[in-house]
This record gives sequence, C-alpha cells and structure tokens, in this order.
Amino acid sequence: MRALILSADGFEDSELLCPMYRLREEGFQVDIAAPEWGEIKGKRGYTVTANLSFDDVQSSGYKILVIPGGKAPEAIRGIPRVQDIVKDFFKVQRPVAAICHGPQVLISAGVIQGRKATGYKAIAGEMRAAGVEYVDAEVVVDGNLITSRQPSDIPAFNREIVTALNT
Repeated sequence: MRALILSADGFEDSELLCPMYRLREEGFQVDIAAPEWGEIKGKRGYTVTANLSFDDVQSSGYKILVIPGGKAPEAIRGIPRVQDIVKDFFKVQRPVAAICHGPQVLISAGVIQGRKATGYKAIAGEMRAAGVEYVDAEVVVDGNLITSRQPSDIPAFNREIVTALNT
C-alpha cells in the first residue's frame, strides 16, 4: 500500500510529518513528491526527503493523496503536473486529504467546486469564490475529500484519513 504527499519548501512541518508518520503506522509506504528530488524544508526547520519529482509520479499506484499546508501549496498550485495528479485521484474517487492552505492546490486543479470543505481561515474567501461550501470545522469529509483547517486539527484529520483507508 502506498500513499503520496505533494509538497515543496515552506510546508507546515506538523501538517506533513504527522500524517506521514500516521500513514506509516498503518503500514503504508509514503512517497513525498516535490518539484525536484531531494531535501525540502518546512517553515519551522524540519526537513524531509522528496523521493520523487512531480514528473515521476504515477498516480495509479497510490491509495491516498495528502496535501499539507504552509507556503508550499501556493508554490506548487500552478504547476500543471501537480494539477494532473490531483485530477487523477478525483477521477477514480481515491481519498484526497488537504489541510490548511492545501485546498489551494485543489482550487487550482478545478476539482472542488460544489464540494463541502474547510481550510485555513485566510483562504476561506478564495474557497467560497471557487464555488466551495466552506465549513469552519476541524475536519470536513465530503465523499473522497478530507479537509482540515490548521495544525490543531491534525488528530481529527488523521482519524478521517485512517477511516477513509479502512472503508
């Protein structure tokens, strides 16, 4: 079983690390994709190794996609390959989990119009403008879509990720 995390420099450390470790606890191989292979650095100084570039990703090999927040979503949202990866997951209804600023990537990919979701309060207006029914809650599940607002929501976010993977 494999899980995919899309990120780049400037990610919110806990929003990448906590789901990554939780998925590993569930027995998943977790791949991290970034613009290039190698080390990426979080806002708080933690580093992880991206073992794939976005161009290397074969979406069909993964059971779930996770998009952590921080500054990374803004940096990657306009990359066509990132948008294609996201669209691939939605086409086949595999779980997609995005937290904090992560939903910005989903907005740019054009996949969450008409959906119920949450995200960091600073992007609530952008989400509404994109046709999202914004809900201010620690976690919102709408079909295959799992969203949360901020680091304090991580326990609920991870719980719903695990629930989605076990259904």
